Amino acid sequence: MNKNILYIFLFACIFSACEKDDICLLPTTPKLILRFYDTTNPTEFKSVPNFSAIAESKTDSLFTNQSLDSIAIPLNTDSTQTVYHFKTSETGNVADNEYNTLTINYTVEEIFVSRSCGLKAIFNTLTITSGTGWFQSFTPNTIPTIDNETSAHVKIYH
Repeated sequence: MNKNILYIFLFACIFSACEKDDICLLPTTPKLILRFYDTTNPTEFKSVPNFSAIAESKTDSLFTNQSLDSIAIPLNTDSTQTVYHFKTSETGNVADNEYNTLTINYTVEEIFVSRSCGLKAIFNTLTITSGTGWFQSFTPNTIPTIDNETSAHVKIYH
């Protein structure tokens, strides 16, 4: 019985020491959201078959051979540029792979959120360029600020 009282006392002490501010419930650094659209019918979403994405100088792919119509990709907060290499294949055969590179340039602004959350990065004055490949086009080329993940930031037509 004494052990149970001791455990209850310790449990109560641990949780009474926590403050609301010790748990971060606020949004973190936003990701860049890309939506894929059909180039022949620009209002319709179009999945990218066998899609893979990898950031330059990384070895792990964010997505590997998935069929997606939207993605959220992180931007490097320690740099002013992030480069992604995208791959797709209608058939799934390696010989049929199509590639495209997306280069994102920006400035990083760090904002203090709270003691538990720390700093949050906001990306300003984004400029996006694309190499030749399976993208037909994309909009917009410039984005003033990315400070949330509530909607798509870039539309890619393929």
